[in-house]
Amino acid sequence: MIKAVIFDMDGVLIDTEKWLNIYWQQAAKEAGFHFTREHGLAIRSLATKYTGPYLQKIFGPEFDYEAIRARRKQLMKEHIEKNGIEKKPDVDEILDYLRSKNIKTAVATATDPERTKQYLTQIGIYDKFDQLVSATTVENGKPEPDVYLYACEQIGEKPKDCIAVEDSPNGILSAYRAGLSVVMVPDLAEPDEETAKLLYAKFDTLAGLKTIIRRERTWGFPEFFFKCIKQLIY
Repeated sequence: MIKAVIFDMDGVLIDTEKWLNIYWQQAAKEAGFHFTREHGLAIRSLATKYTGPYLQKIFGPEFDYEAIRARRKQLMKEHIEKNGIEKKPDVDEILDYLRSKNIKTAVATATDPERTKQYLTQIGIYDKFDQLVSATTVENGKPEPDVYLYACEQIGEKPKDCIAVEDSPNGILSAYRAGLSVVMVPDLAEPDEETAKLLYAKFDTLAGLKTIIRRERTWGFPEFFFKCIKQLIY
C-alpha cells in the first residue's frame, strides 16, 4: 500500500534545473572552460562530494570546482531575486490530492536545508510536506541511497511503501537503491535505456501520480500493475 510520496525538488517541484544548467555553463566559461549542456545534465542531483572529482576528471585538476560552483550559486541567487521561482505544473494539485488521501509527503533534495526552505516557502508549499530532507545532512548524497533511506525513516514508513518522484538519473538511482518505487517526471531529458529499467512509471506531469493512487486504492499495488503502466507509457 502506498503510504508516502517523496519528491525531489529541483526539476520536479520547481522549474530551476534549466537555469542551473545555464549558470553552470556561464560560471565555467568565465573560468575558461567549455562546459556544455550535456555536462550540466550529467551532474543533476549529484552530490557535491562526487561532482568535483567528476568534473576534474573531464576538465583536469585546474578546474576549481568550489570557486566555479560558488559563482554558479551567485548567478542563480541573482536570477531568483530578479525573477522569482516558477512551480512545475500540477504541484499544488497533486500535493492537495495526496493529503486528501492521507498519504504522507516529503522532499529529498540535493539542495541545502536553508535554500530548500526558502524556495518552497517562496512558492507557498513549504507547509504541505511532512518532512524536508537534504542530502547535505547525510553521509552520502545522490546517487547513493542515504537521503531516501533517511527520508523514509523521518516519515516513519518503509521504502517498499513509498514512491519517489524524480527527474534525473542520479536521483532515480538513489531512490531505486533505497528500495522505493520510482516514478519519473522528465524535465530536461528523457531517461536513457538503463535508467528506464529502474522506473515503475513515467508521466509528463505530476498529475500522473493520481493514476497510480487511484488504481492502488481499487486494485492494490501489485508488481504487474507497474509493468502494465510502463508498457502503456513507453
